[in-house]
Amino acid sequence: MKEQLTVSRNFKVVTIILICTGVFTFIFGLILQPQLTWANYLIVNYYFLSLAMGGLFFFVIQNISQSGWASGFQRISEAMMSYIPFAAVFFLLLFFGLKDIYSWAHKEIVDIDPLLKHKSVFLNAPFFMIRMVVYFTLWIVFAVKLRKISLKTDLLDSSDASGIMKLFRRTEKYSKVFIFILAITFSLSAFEWIMSIDVRWYSAIFALKNIVAAFLHGVSVLTLIIFILYKIGYFPFLNKYHMHDFARYIFMLSIVWGYFWFAQFMIIWYGNIPEETGYYYLRWQTGWKILFFCEIGLNWALPFMLLLPVKASRSKPVIFVVIVFLIIGQYIDLFVQVVPGITGLSKFGWIEAGLFLGYAGLFALIVANALSKAKIIPVNHPYLEESLEHRF
Repeated sequence: MKEQLTVSRNFKVVTIILICTGVFTFIFGLILQPQLTWANYLIVNYYFLSLAMGGLFFFVIQNISQSGWASGFQRISEAMMSYIPFAAVFFLLLFFGLKDIYSWAHKEIVDIDPLLKHKSVFLNAPFFMIRMVVYFTLWIVFAVKLRKISLKTDLLDSSDASGIMKLFRRTEKYSKVFIFILAITFSLSAFEWIMSIDVRWYSAIFALKNIVAAFLHGVSVLTLIIFILYKIGYFPFLNKYHMHDFARYIFMLSIVWGYFWFAQFMIIWYGNIPEETGYYYLRWQTGWKILFFCEIGLNWALPFMLLLPVKASRSKPVIFVVIVFLIIGQYIDLFVQVVPGITGLSKFGWIEAGLFLGYAGLFALIVANALSKAKIIPVNHPYLEESLEHRF
């Protein structure tokens, strides 16, 4: 069994080329179409942050529930968490694009709009950036702490059962604290970074839907990484029961996401209040309606139908196809949330493609680098044997 990932030179070259593509796209985009570039910059930043947060959420859930079946894949969650500090730097750069994204960042507009003036106590650039720093600080502190404890466990002698359990209990304790912090801060960040684009619109379900989306797509990408590593010789113990459990996570979370998506839409449609229906009216216009229905199709309908049979949920090709749908679905979901309120242009061009490829390369390189820094299997995890011999 391979103990540590070796990142090939070809992989590094490909990811660096992708990163350079993203950098050049961003630079030329700011010169040619600054507002569209900043809108897509927000989309890809939030997209890959949500994957990292989904991996982190999966990690703390496994610790709190003392789940054994997934313990052998713990390092994948940890590697995804390692992207959060990098995401913090890129999100801070949004300060220079606030006026291209948010109407409340324009003082002249706020001064003549009573509603925006009322909200300006909370929605103003300095306080907005301060809250962003606070959120990322909390996420990074806890992610780094959990990672350190995990790596420290590897250094213990396998016969030191009491020491191993002591560190595991510490991980469990931090996870119980952090899951509440994560739920509150990520909810607020969704309200502030995404929903405040449509500053006159509001929905109490919006943050819940985005938290579930992060968890859903984070677990999906985590599963995809495991499949890729299995293909090149890692995780030889991966079996149909592991795949079934990962598929059940994806299946369950897609249903919850679909519930929140429909609940938000149904309540607003039935209430028929102008302040609320304007959000959906814009997204039902020509050019947006197809993407609007693609959201629910890719993120709920297809995963639900494909993963419902037990046999399909234990099939690697079927799960892989579902993950591809979800990767596309998450992008469309964020695209429909962000772009209509900024540019209103329903198109996918070189700016959208270039930025996504750049961030995909960066995310892949960071995750691979993190995986190469430690044993790919947490050899001293107290429940590792349960994962290696996982059966129903």
